[in-house]
Amino acid sequence: MISRRSFGRALGFGTGAAAVSLAGLGSAQTASAASGAPLGTPAAHTGFPRLKQVRAGLLDVGYAESGPAHGPVVICLHGWPYDIHSYVDVAPLLAEQGYRVVVPYLRGHGTTRFRSGRTFRNAQQSAIALDVIALMDALKIEKAVLAGFDWGSRTADIVAALWPERCKALVSVSGYLVTNREANLNPLAAKAEYAWWYQYYFATERGRLAMQDKDLRRDLTRLVWDTVSPTWAFDDATFERTAAAFDNPDYAAIVIHNYRWRLSLADGERRYDALEKRLAARPVIGVPTITLDAERDPFTAPGDGASYRDRFTGAYEHRTLAGIGHNVPQEAPAAFARAVIDADHLLGK
Repeated sequence: MISRRSFGRALGFGTGAAAVSLAGLGSAQTASAASGAPLGTPAAHTGFPRLKQVRAGLLDVGYAESGPAHGPVVICLHGWPYDIHSYVDVAPLLAEQGYRVVVPYLRGHGTTRFRSGRTFRNAQQSAIALDVIALMDALKIEKAVLAGFDWGSRTADIVAALWPERCKALVSVSGYLVTNREANLNPLAAKAEYAWWYQYYFATERGRLAMQDKDLRRDLTRLVWDTVSPTWAFDDATFERTAAAFDNPDYAAIVIHNYRWRLSLADGERRYDALEKRLAARPVIGVPTITLDAERDPFTAPGDGASYRDRFTGAYEHRTLAGIGHNVPQEAPAAFARAVIDADHLLGK
């Protein structure tokens, strides 16, 4: 997740029994309306039962799908440097509760491809958000719960803010992550800048070349995993399953453009100017929302969600996950799944 704001350790609910449980967060109605149904223990899945492709807007989108075809829809959006496997344990938990879970590869990742070689490999925030709208249209999904972290949080936030009629509820790790490029021109404290080392590396030609080199790319992304999830004891196989998504031919171009665009070092496309103007005004989000902060994520802002609370004007809850790092859905799948179910029923509480 990349936003220009203060960084530091989040203020959690505490440790031990006071911390958010990773096996189930209290009681909530499920998609089947069974009040208080507990979530099962995540089973450390290694893959998805169904992988599909669909033409959607500018892309041929690769996505995983779990759960009943006519269940209420949840769309789970991954971040960088991750892929759909961030939701490999979340998806079956939600599917068991009656949800249809759709987990797409973002543009430049996995099996998602641009339909035309002439399309500019653009990764500005509004373009990625429109990919989600196009996917929903292609799958004839009128409305869905949107849930994400990192790039996925930003994308879900934007859809919820600009197209609230398409978003039933929202789960957003790190809260309000809509990029403000003007604010991004201002320097941060040294420790905060240090956490963004790769963002500045990608601003250089050396960084671009590193992203194009398979071995250097794997070393760099593995280092990011290690540093932003200091308590997550993932193994080599877990990383390699995700790293395979980085071999997409457009991966380097998408990653480099995304980070350079945020720092105003690369231009977007004029066709998205009107949307970006609306986003620059920091629109509020009125759909039911649960925000999650990860205590051990170096990018989590202090204040237990206070820095972005005013951006959410509808039914709202905030939770801090003690001992969890950046890749929240894969590190704490039950807590993430519980947040999705609870967000879906916030208006009924």
